[in-house]
Amino acid sequence: MKSESGAAGRKDIATISAFDGDGINNAFFRAVADCTYDWESWHAPDGRLIWVNSAVERHTGYTPNECIEMSDYPLRMVAEHDQGRIAKSMEDAKQGISRNDVEFQSIRRDGQQRWMAVSWRPMYDELGTHLGFRTSVRDVTQRHQLREQLRLHAEHLEQLVQERTARISQLERHRRQMEKLAALGQLAAGVAHEVNNPLAGIRNAFALIKADLTPEDEHFELLELIDGEIERISSITHQMYQLYRRNPQPANEFKIERTVADIATLLDGVVNKRKVELRAESAVETIPVFLPEGEVKQILYNLIRNAVQASPANEVVTIRIERTKDDVRVVVADRGDGIADDVMPHIFDPFFSTKSAEPKSGMGLGLSVSRSLIEAMGGSIEVESHRKRGTQFTAVFPARFETKTEGSHG
Repeated sequence: MKSESGAAGRKDIATISAFDGDGINNAFFRAVADCTYDWESWHAPDGRLIWVNSAVERHTGYTPNECIEMSDYPLRMVAEHDQGRIAKSMEDAKQGISRNDVEFQSIRRDGQQRWMAVSWRPMYDELGTHLGFRTSVRDVTQRHQLREQLRLHAEHLEQLVQERTARISQLERHRRQMEKLAALGQLAAGVAHEVNNPLAGIRNAFALIKADLTPEDEHFELLELIDGEIERISSITHQMYQLYRRNPQPANEFKIERTVADIATLLDGVVNKRKVELRAESAVETIPVFLPEGEVKQILYNLIRNAVQASPANEVVTIRIERTKDDVRVVVADRGDGIADDVMPHIFDPFFSTKSAEPKSGMGLGLSVSRSLIEAMGGSIEVESHRKRGTQFTAVFPARFETKTEGSHG
């Protein structure tokens, strides 16, 4: 008990020594200031540094004595781009204006940069005499880093929102397009069905009339023209039906190069008339696929015919066949004028055509039908076009496609 009483007595003596006759002595205040974690300083009314605590060395690398000897304190410890702002703050402090949490970038003696925040306010004695001003500087590097991380995170979130919004908008446009295609397809299928019946009767009756005339008849050429127009109507109604038909034809194995060669033969007349060369290339010798052959032929026929029609005379249409791990790509490239930017969004729309001024140009169903058929197989059509340099269509086919009937037996 006696020792505890002695310890208590020593504490009392230490506490009492901090007081003088008028209250707490100056040494006690200096000890409090020196033990403060923040970088504290006291300036005369003219801005001259009178005192700075030992924390300045931890924050800047300069000792209190070195700071007092500086003629440009505290600008030597301030980054160049912030020196003007801190100098203005010092002038405000001389005028008795107080501020709180003014951020700036500091430069330590070793060159390390830190973010600091300074606050200051004027000081007066009991008689109201202006004693200068006191500053308190705190390291806010971590706060600044967190703020920057939050800013970057917010920008990233905003980007994600914009991407998601754009994606939703794209899906909404696609949905509207699908609804439009469905409505047009139903109309096209209905029209095709209604037209096919009387067209068959016209074709049969015309065949009987034509059989009674010889090629020497003066009107025989007109009969050939009528026959061609009937065939063209039949082709258009078939395309209109294909636009809505969702069940693909049965798949079979075939070589896609053979299909391209067959199409080149079918288009031989158009190619010669327009004086265009068809040039087929293949990365490998044979590319067998398991797809609905008739539909593949129709898709490629439409793409190659469009490329031929878009090509100037004496130019080349290139057909390149490529095989990847999961698909087969048929690239059809022409060297025509390309597709205008305002036309590009509409090239797959039903009944849209840029060749309406040409005779026998069709109804603008070729690309729409082609995309409908290839997407039903799980493929796609990609387009790349440059004005005055040509257009490239890429038909991406799965290497193997099974219809629902085939899949159910497997």
